[in-house]
Amino acid sequence: MAISLQGYRRAPRRVAVLSLHTSPLEQPGTGDAGGMNVYITQTAVEMARRGVHVEVFTRATSSDQPPIAELAPGVLVRHIPAGPFEPLGRDELPAQLCAFTSGVLRAEAFHEPGYYDLIHSHYWLSGQVGWLARDRWGVPLVHTAHTLAKVKNAALAEGDKPEPRTRVIGEEQVVAEADRLIANTAVEARELIGMYDADPRAVRTVSPGVDLDRFSPGSQAAARAVLGLPADAVVLAFAGRIQPLKAPDVLLRAAALLLERQPELAERLVVLIVGGPSGTGLEQPQALKELAVSLGIERQTRFLPPQKGAALVTVYRAADLVAVPSYNESFGLVALEAQACGTPVVAAEVGGLPVAVAHGVSGMLVPSHDPRDWATALAGVALRPRRRAELARNAVPHARRFSWRRTTDALLEAYAEATTTFRDAQRLEAAV
Repeated sequence: MAISLQGYRRAPRRVAVLSLHTSPLEQPGTGDAGGMNVYITQTAVEMARRGVHVEVFTRATSSDQPPIAELAPGVLVRHIPAGPFEPLGRDELPAQLCAFTSGVLRAEAFHEPGYYDLIHSHYWLSGQVGWLARDRWGVPLVHTAHTLAKVKNAALAEGDKPEPRTRVIGEEQVVAEADRLIANTAVEARELIGMYDADPRAVRTVSPGVDLDRFSPGSQAAARAVLGLPADAVVLAFAGRIQPLKAPDVLLRAAALLLERQPELAERLVVLIVGGPSGTGLEQPQALKELAVSLGIERQTRFLPPQKGAALVTVYRAADLVAVPSYNESFGLVALEAQACGTPVVAAEVGGLPVAVAHGVSGMLVPSHDPRDWATALAGVALRPRRRAELARNAVPHARRFSWRRTTDALLEAYAEATTTFRDAQRLEAAV
C-alpha cells in the first residue's frame, strides 16, 4: 500500500532516473556495478512505496533484455539501445551519449507533455543527458555525482589512470546546470562548492542508507560453517570491485606484514576477497591473485565472486573485521552494511568513510595507505578480542542511524525544493 506523500512540498508524481552506465538490475561488486546500483534500487523502491512512480533509464547491454522490466511495484527499468549490445568501458560511453539521449527523449515523446515531473541523474554521463532532457521537458534536474574526477585525480592509486579532462569538463557543466546537487556527505558538498564552483544554495547533503532488514547481526560460527571457515580463524574480509581505486592490494600487503610480525597466525589467518574485476582492474584481472602468491599468502587468501543478498550477509557475519582501504569513497556502503551486521570496519580516512565509520567507536580509520599502518590497525582490532567485541557492539547502533527511509525523506524534500525553485524561475522569466 502506498504511503501518503502529505507533508512534502510539491512532491513529484513521476520521476525519471537516469543511470546510463550501470543498471540497478546488475549485481553489485563487478563491472561498473557497485554502491550506486544499491542507492538507485533502494531509493526507487522506497519512493514507490510512497506513491511516487519511478522509471530508471539505463543503456541496453544485451539484445535479450526487454525494453521495459519491472524492478519492483511502481519501479520500471527502461533499457535504451545506445551502441553495441555489450558492456562498454566508461571511456567508451561518451560516444554513446547522443544515442542514449535520443532514446530517452523518444520514450517521453510517447506520453502526454508533463509526463515526468523531475529528472534525477546519477554520475556525470547521465547528468549530460539530464541537462538536455531538463530543457526539453521543462522540469527540474537533480543530480548525484557519486564520484568526482577532480577528487579522484587528487588521490590516485599507484598505477591507476587519471580521469580524463573530458570528464572534468562534463562534470563542471552538469554542476552549473542542475537545479539541485545531492552530496553524500558534508565533505562532498564542500568539494562541489570549492572545486566545481557549485552554487551553495543548490547543494543538499543526503547520506545514503543501509537495508536494516537484510543486514543484521547473526551467528559468526554459523556463517563460518556456511563458508567452510574454521571457527577459530582470524578472518579479514574485503567486499567490492577489484580495481586500484578500491585498494584490495593494501589489505593483502598488510596481511603479509601481519604474518611476518606474528608467524603463529599462519594456520589461522584467512583473507577473504569478495568481488570481481572492474575499471582498470579489468586490464589485469589476475593481478590480485598473483600478488597473493608473490607475498607468500596464497594459502591464507580466498577469492569469492560477488555475493547477493543473504550470501553477502554471511560474509560480513563470518568476518572479524571488514577492510575498506579505498583511495576514495563518496560514502562507503560496504562499511555501513558490515557494521549493521555487527562487524567492525577498518577503513581509509578518505571521502565519506569518516561519516560511515565512527572512529574508535564502531571501527577504526587509517590515515594512510601504508601497509605497515594497516597491519597495525588490523592487528589492533582482529587480534584484540575485547576491543573487537566493544567495536562490534557499537557498530550496530551506529549503522542504524542510517536508513533508506531517511535517505528517501531527504531526497523527496530536495525534489520538492527543486520543483518550487524551478517553477518560480519559470514564472519570473515569463513575466519579464
